[in-house]
Amino acid sequence: MPVIIGMDPHKRSATIEVINELGNMITAGEFGTDQIGYAKMLATGRRFSDRVWAIEGCNGVGRHIAHRLIHDGETVLDVPAKLSAQVRVFATGNGRKTDPIDAHSVALAALRTPNLVRLQADPELVVMGMLVDRRDELGRALGPSHGLNEW
Repeated sequence: MPVIIGMDPHKRSATIEVINELGNMITAGEFGTDQIGYAKMLATGRRFSDRVWAIEGCNGVGRHIAHRLIHDGETVLDVPAKLSAQVRVFATGNGRKTDPIDAHSVALAALRTPNLVRLQADPELVVMGMLVDRRDELGRALGPSHGLNEW
């Protein structure tokens, strides 16, 4: 059974918790959503060969990071905020909200809930990602030789 990486996403950061099939925490962390933070978070997740990312609110604030993970070949499940809130109440006894508790609740909800929506790559986002990647490649190749960085 894969490990589950529960995520509480925010605009500038994401808190994750990795749990095993028994619901025991293996590791956790908070990462920025910039390129460096995202790369570190992805590397943390990829330490586990069999993994599933569970993200709270993939239609809201979690949408951007969910699509980045899908673009990078990861499996992503959408955990509705109401479901993780219910799990949080049962797990903590009081429903207190902190980012680590939210990430834990998302992971537990994914572990215990069959038939969560598995996100698929949006065809338009795939094309947009390809265009952005190509633009970045061209910028790196042409930038220095054309003096584009000099003002």
